[in-house]
Amino acid sequence: MTPKEILQKWVECFNRYDYDGLSELYAENCINHQTPNGIAEGRVNIRNMFKDEFEKFEMVCIVENIFEDGNVGMLEWKDPKGLRGCGFFWIENDKIVYQRGYWDKLSFMEQQAK
Repeated sequence: MTPKEILQKWVECFNRYDYDGLSELYAENCINHQTPNGIAEGRVNIRNMFKDEFEKFEMVCIVENIFEDGNVGMLEWKDPKGLRGCGFFWIENDKIVYQRGYWDKLSFMEQQAK
C-alpha cells in the first residue's frame, strides 16, 4: 500500500474509534510522537493511547489534504469544532514506523470543555 492509502485507512479507523484497527497499522516497535503530549513507543502502547483518548474525548478527523513523498505520508486535518493539525507518518513494509503530530493542546482542551 502507498502511504496515502495507509493514511486513508488510518483516518477511517480513527473516526470509528477503532483503536485495534489503528494499532494494526503500526509496526511492532513504532514511535508516535504527538508534540503536545509526548512519545508513545510500541504498538501496544499506541493502542492503549488511542483507547484512553477515545474514552475521554470526542474526536473527529476531517481530511484537508493527504500528501506522500517516497515512504512518508503527510496528513493535514481539521475537526468539526475548528481545531486544525497535521501529522507526518514514516512507512516501512506497509506499517507506520514513526509518526509525529502537531496540534494545539490548549485549543483542544478548551473545545472539549464546551
